[in-house]
Order: sequence, then C-alpha cells, then structure tokens
Amino acid sequence: MNAVTPMMAQYLEIKAAHPDALLFYRMGDFYEMFFDDAVAAAEALDIALTKRGKHDGADIPMCGVPVHSAEGYLLTLIRKGFRVAVCEQMESPAEAKKRGSKSVVKRDVVRLVTPGTLTEEALLEARRHNYLAALAQVRDAQALAWVDISTGGFHVMPLTPARLGPELARLAPSELIVSESSEQELRPVAGDFGIALTGLARSAFDSAGGERRLCDLFGVDTLDAYGSFTRAEVAAMGAILHYVDLTQKGKLPLLRPPHREAESRTVQIDAATRRNLELTHALSGGLERHADVYLPLVASPLQPVTQSRHGSGSSGRGQLRGREQWPALERPGPVAQGAGSRPRPVPPVTGPRRAARPRRDPQRSQSRCQPAS
Repeated sequence: MNAVTPMMAQYLEIKAAHPDALLFYRMGDFYEMFFDDAVAAAEALDIALTKRGKHDGADIPMCGVPVHSAEGYLLTLIRKGFRVAVCEQMESPAEAKKRGSKSVVKRDVVRLVTPGTLTEEALLEARRHNYLAALAQVRDAQALAWVDISTGGFHVMPLTPARLGPELARLAPSELIVSESSEQELRPVAGDFGIALTGLARSAFDSAGGERRLCDLFGVDTLDAYGSFTRAEVAAMGAILHYVDLTQKGKLPLLRPPHREAESRTVQIDAATRRNLELTHALSGGLERHADVYLPLVASPLQPVTQSRHGSGSSGRGQLRGREQWPALERPGPVAQGAGSRPRPVPPVTGPRRAARPRRDPQRSQSRCQPAS
C-alpha cells in the first residue's frame, strides 16, 4: 500500500467536505481534478485523462484545466448538471516553505458554483434572469422566493400547490431549493422544467432563523418596512440567504429588499401554452423570437421593458406576468392627418443603419458598483 502524500492528504480532506461537487483543486496555473472527479470531468469536457501517482495500489486518475480559461469549462460543467467547488491557494509556495521544506500550500474552497449562483457575466445569458428559487412550507401554507444574485432582485409570493408548476414555468429558475423531506416528491416536477433541485436540512427553512438572517442582511430590527410576510414566505427567503451564504463562503452579494408579489395579481399560463407561444424560447430551442412583440404588452407601465436586443436583466421571463386590468391597446404606429383626408401611416425612417454594439447588462453592472451596506 502506498503512503498518502501530504498534498493528496490535503486534497482528500477538502474533497470529503464537498462530496457532491467536483473539486477544482488549484495547483499553480491549473485547476486539477483527481479520482472519480477527474473521470467525470474528462468525459464531460472532452479533455485528456491522465494519472498522477498511486493510491491504495491503483493509479490516481487526473485531469486539469488552465486557470485563465476556467470560466468556459465551468459553464460546460454547470450546464451538464455538475456542481463545482473552487479550491484556491491561500498562500504562496514561498510562504509555505517558511513552515518547513515539506509543508503543503494552504488551500481552501472559496466558492461553490451551482446553476443558481452564477455571477460571472461571461457565464450568464444576457437576455434572461438567472434565478435561484426556494420553496417553503409551514403547516398548510406554501411560499416561493427567488433571487437573481447577479442583479440583486429579490422576490417572494404565497403559493398554492396547484400553482407551483405554472410559476416554475414563468420564472424558469436555474435551481430550486427544497427541504430534504420533500426532495424526492418534487424531483419529477423540477425535472420536467429542467431545474436543478437542491435539498437542504429542515433547519434552513426555520422561519425564526430566516427572519434573523433577513434583518441582519438589511440592518433592520423588523421586516415591517418591507411588507407583511407570512411565516412560509420568511422561511423561503431565509433558505435562500442560507444557501447563498453557504455557496459564497460568507461573502453575500448585494441584494435588494424583498418585493412581495400577490398571487392574485398574476395571470396563470400553463407550461405547454407558454412553450407553444414561444414567449421566451423558440420551439427549436433558440432564444426569444417574439419577445419584442409580447413583452411590451405584458410589462407593467411602471416597469417598462428595457432594451431586449442587447441583454437586459429586466426583460425576458421576469416580465411575463399578467395583470388584473389590461390597458387599452393603442395604434401600432403614429399617423399623419391632413385636412379632409384619411389618416395615413407615417413613412418609416429609411437610410443606412449601424449595427448596435453589444453592451454589458446594466442591472448586473450596477449591482457590482453599488457599495454593500
């Protein structure tokens, strides 16, 4: 039997703390993976699988990706259903040698990358939100909370079991947090919508603990200033904060105060109708084909649709919600009226057009610039 090297002992210790994630173990200019992680990652990324040393008499599988291009590999892994624990070097090799010639560089996981906690703009779709949602139940009441940590938008609403499917179809969250006790029951529902399902301990959904997390985050004594929330709503929001704190290793992003949506203020559209109308995605699987037509009709006049062609955090799926009272539809375009003549359409503006230059999502950019409280 081969003795475990200090470096491999460190790897195994860190990996044991994150058994459900691929471990990106930083070694110089590469993130290395070993054992089963290496086999799974090499197949998913279509990269070479090599070996490094032996463990229990068998070769240790290994593969790696360069640090400077790791984002693209991360995106591929996340889209294929993996979670990734990013383990960085917390000191330089020179600092480690001061403790002894055989000392191992200190390493620790600085972030757990999951479908609902992506923040890098290069990994996000510009024309849609990347929601992390949580479903909570307190006695007979249910609530759904969701957040986009790349923009800071934070929402919650009461929910009946019959409306879970339509709301998931409307929001299309990348990841749904549920209690471990209901994880198996909800797995088929999440699978139907292509949502990654994450189970948390029941303690994460404690409403009293959730209220403390919310008050601590926003620096208030009570949540009264933000609205009247049920225990289920507070539990759902608290579970989200618990999970974000867990994945970001204590570095909470800037979040806006929660906005409560009333269930009666939305028009229910089932998943099949939403898909066939191609409101957000074409049937072929591409991006929105009719967003420029539909979104101006369903967006609130107080929250107009922002420019959808260059990526806007406030356009896309988040705007697809109806209202109890619809405004009267106006003419499709301006008209010119002459004396004693019929209205005639104003001729369209002609001439050369310059192609619009892609730009960064304004909401996501602002969320990075605002100082945390």
